[in-house]
Amino acid sequence: MEIYNFVVKDINGNEAPLSEYSGKALLIVNTASRCGYTNQYEGLEKIYSELKEQGFEVLAFPCNQFGAQEPGSEEEIASFCDLNYKTSFPLFSKINVNGKDQAPLYEYLKKEAPGLLGSKQVKWNFTKFLVNKEGKVLKRYAPKDTPEKIKEDIIKIL
Repeated sequence: MEIYNFVVKDINGNEAPLSEYSGKALLIVNTASRCGYTNQYEGLEKIYSELKEQGFEVLAFPCNQFGAQEPGSEEEIASFCDLNYKTSFPLFSKINVNGKDQAPLYEYLKKEAPGLLGSKQVKWNFTKFLVNKEGKVLKRYAPKDTPEKIKEDIIKIL
């Protein structure tokens, strides 16, 4: 299995094969609109704008599993991101990142880049996974790791 085999749903509910991102570096993030880390949308948009021409993509997956901090519909989420952060990177449909109903993509990401002490669980919103241009999951970042802090790691793989 590789990252490009997954098909997810975009924020409008349309199928979106990750093969569309083949050859690009990816930062895959589970997001939430009512979280203490929500302001990271600003940093994500900034590095996306700076690096997208070099083959970088941010893929945002809203998730309501942590403190019910993403209760809105896909339409509300898209509107929130546009109005508050002017996001231009791809947003996807709300998913679960843990548990029996977890998205297969996240099952794969967690297997490829376990957390602290080998944990397979995502601990909170804005956990980030860095994927290189060949589709290999390189690293997992904690929610507190800001986009600005991990920018150098991204630049290295571009």
